[in-house]
Amino acid sequence: MSASLPVQAGAGDGPLTGPGGPVRVLVTGGTSGLGLAMATALAEAGAAVALTGRSGLRAKAVAADLPGAIGVELDVRDESSVTRAVDEAWSRLGGVDMLVNNAGIGMRTVNPRFMTDPRGFWEVPVDGFRAVVETNLTGYFLVAREVTPRMLAAGGGRIVNIAVSSSTMHRAGFVPYGPSRAASEALSRIMAADLRDTGVTVNLLLPGGATVTGMLPLDAVPEGHAFLDSAVMGPPVVWLASDDASGVHDERIVAADFEHWLRDRTTVGRS
Repeated sequence: MSASLPVQAGAGDGPLTGPGGPVRVLVTGGTSGLGLAMATALAEAGAAVALTGRSGLRAKAVAADLPGAIGVELDVRDESSVTRAVDEAWSRLGGVDMLVNNAGIGMRTVNPRFMTDPRGFWEVPVDGFRAVVETNLTGYFLVAREVTPRMLAAGGGRIVNIAVSSSTMHRAGFVPYGPSRAASEALSRIMAADLRDTGVTVNLLLPGGATVTGMLPLDAVPEGHAFLDSAVMGPPVVWLASDDASGVHDERIVAADFEHWLRDRTTVGRS
């Protein structure tokens, strides 16, 4: 899927390294939480990873700890920032084989006590509503809009949009986070329809439960509630970047159930 590229030095051997060089992956929001977990898994599997963050300094510092990775400054809400970041990642990696649209902000930005003191939608500040939607929805659109024509010109590519559990989309007190995630999932399905049979695939990937990411205040969760580790995203995102996932399109993959999903898929394929 990839060709040789300038940033091969430091990239490890693994399933995402082939004769033409490592698979090249752009991960937005890659400095913490799910993004960092996925960037780490991809880099350790041999991919050349460009991870982004609003702070370029932080992105570079985080990338320095991963083999073959680079850090890129990106504010997904800003069209000019998106263009610059994709230009930089494309140039330094020699192309991008897969985009992982992950950058997002949560309920804590509009209500720090949203777990213990949920607010009705009419109490949500307008600026906070817009900030969440612009990051979680418009951000996915802007980055995919910038990357897709380049992938089409290159003959193919893969887009993975990070999603959440359906219950999050209609839970009381979850405006604007729930609507922003519902809309980003609808966007993903339309992207998949628009790109069918083009060589560019689009899939959704979600953890499958409450996950330790920093978005959820752990001290506000009922005792005994189990959390998923962010590392749960590693195996499915690495698989989605591999040759085994060639042609996989318009799927909604739950990371916590990935092994079962993959086993069922393989069984059906053999029958």
